[in-house]
Amino acid sequence: MTADPRGALASLLSAFERHLEASASKSGEDDPTVVAAYDDLADAFEAYDDALLQAYGEMTPLQVYDDGDDDELDDHDDEDRDSGVYSGLDDADYEEDEEEA
Repeated sequence: MTADPRGALASLLSAFERHLEASASKSGEDDPTVVAAYDDLADAFEAYDDALLQAYGEMTPLQVYDDGDDDELDDHDDEDRDSGVYSGLDDADYEEDEEEA
């Protein structure tokens, strides 16, 4: 079976929309509609990433974390910047960009 990244992307965008709508109309902290939309969004993202990998040998720079993955989160205070993992701009990078503008 050939992966269809375009179809997976359409599903991912729809999952983002459903998550936004569920979040905007939630009825409490653990609203089951939001939880379901969260899970569907994570599944749709993983399906897109897998389809992209199968079709083109490429992946997104993103990763889905669940509540059990807290230990795997990158420590943004570590000094090893050669890990190849993008974790956003740190304060020094942001200040340099502002000065250049």
